[in-house]
Amino acid sequence: MMKIKVVLSAIALMCVGFVAQAQELKIGYTNVELLMDLMPEMEQIAADIQDYQAQLQTNIQTKATDFQKKVQAYQQAAQTMTEDARMAKEQELQKLQQDIQKFEQDAQTSYQRKLQELLAPVQQKVFNAINAVAAEHNYTHIFAESAGNSPILLYTKEEDKFTELVVAKLGIKLPTPPAAPSGGN
Repeated sequence: MMKIKVVLSAIALMCVGFVAQAQELKIGYTNVELLMDLMPEMEQIAADIQDYQAQLQTNIQTKATDFQKKVQAYQQAAQTMTEDARMAKEQELQKLQQDIQKFEQDAQTSYQRKLQELLAPVQQKVFNAINAVAAEHNYTHIFAESAGNSPILLYTKEEDKFTELVVAKLGIKLPTPPAAPSGGN
């Protein structure tokens, strides 16, 4: 009988420990994309990346135009060329076409790298603010509201204002939602 009381007491103590530990848990969520979009630096980043993309597009277009001119010149001269000259020119054109495709792939990679380079300081600033607010308000876990198009957070109470706290920490303002139209029938 004494053993049962000891075992039950031990189980009760463990349960109390788990309850106490669970009460210390404080979970918040935020919308990282929204925070990033609200940062004043994003306007300049958008302009810079648009300029960079235009440069890349101009280079691709120049190469494509040069290639088209060479194809047209070949088509006009093909009938007067020897078989060996025609095959050599076709191989040259194929290589140029492959070079253009590789340049387009490299341009896409370069664009992504440039975008990441421009966004990195802003992302770091946002994450630092998230970490600071979480520490100041004793949060134990912070979730992203979504990752890309996939929601990570499935449910939360509306009282959690973590995003607003981070916005205040960053010194930026949330846009005011449009007023709901008054429905008078």
